Amino acid sequence: MPKIPIPAHPIERREPLPWEHPKPAEEDPGAPARVQKILNSPSYRLPVEDSDFLGGLNTRGLRLQMDYLKAELSLRRQEVAQTIVVFGSTRICEPSEAQRRVEAARAALEEANGSHDAFVLARKLAVAEKILAKSHYYDVARELGRLVGEANRASSGAQTLIVTGGGPGIMEAANRGAFDVGAKSIGLNISLPQEQYPNPYVTPDLCFQFHYFALRKMHFLQRARALVAFPGGYGTFDELFEVLTLVQTRKKRPIPIVLVGESFWRKAVDFDFLAEEGVIDLEDRELFWFAETAQDIFDSLSRWERAAPGI
Repeated sequence: MPKIPIPAHPIERREPLPWEHPKPAEEDPGAPARVQKILNSPSYRLPVEDSDFLGGLNTRGLRLQMDYLKAELSLRRQEVAQTIVVFGSTRICEPSEAQRRVEAARAALEEANGSHDAFVLARKLAVAEKILAKSHYYDVARELGRLVGEANRASSGAQTLIVTGGGPGIMEAANRGAFDVGAKSIGLNISLPQEQYPNPYVTPDLCFQFHYFALRKMHFLQRARALVAFPGGYGTFDELFEVLTLVQTRKKRPIPIVLVGESFWRKAVDFDFLAEEGVIDLEDRELFWFAETAQDIFDSLSRWERAAPGI
């Protein structure tokens, strides 16, 4: 019977190979410095560890792929099948915090006592009062997150998770509602010149950071069962109108689109005027509807799905 040698160690050797040690100074006094210069050269970095290479113009295609793929593989592993997308202002905080900010702004204005800062402080107070008036939407978004989370617990089928931009305000509220009932939720953050933090209610393994807005938007809609848009600013409008355009042109299958807060949306965007002017069709005005409460939103999504079998 032949003698079988002991299997080799997968990493270590009993005798080092020649290249495991740099050329010593005893053989060439200038060798160590030259070797170190080579090791410090950008050309010697592994491509995956070379931020200058990865951040270059010619590797943008690779970055786009990675931006998409990391989140996609994680969502597949966790078997996320459907989502309800929630957009809304980062500035709309919970009512107690909104009240505190009003009181602080009012105190600052009173302290100014007619100084040159009074005009600026008066405007800050007016804005704080406007936010306070809208702060009930935080509670609506939070309740919606709870309803979706509770429905998931009662469902034996595919899970439908709340997904937001992962930031504060309305996004925080929706994630928080799911958190309240022990349900998972997703946050899709974006890297910005000023560092931002995810809200503390997103499920840690389902919080992702994107470099490209386009790839983030793709993940918002890839599994979207519905879109719920609360009052918001540029970011909310950007996402909402992109979805409306995709559904209008049928680049995306129709999904329910709910605008929360009819009084806000009718003043912010005159959709009827757009239809009257002929720049959208009457049927495009029917791509969305208004709602005020979390229960209204939740129930109307269910009714829409029953009315649209096979879509």
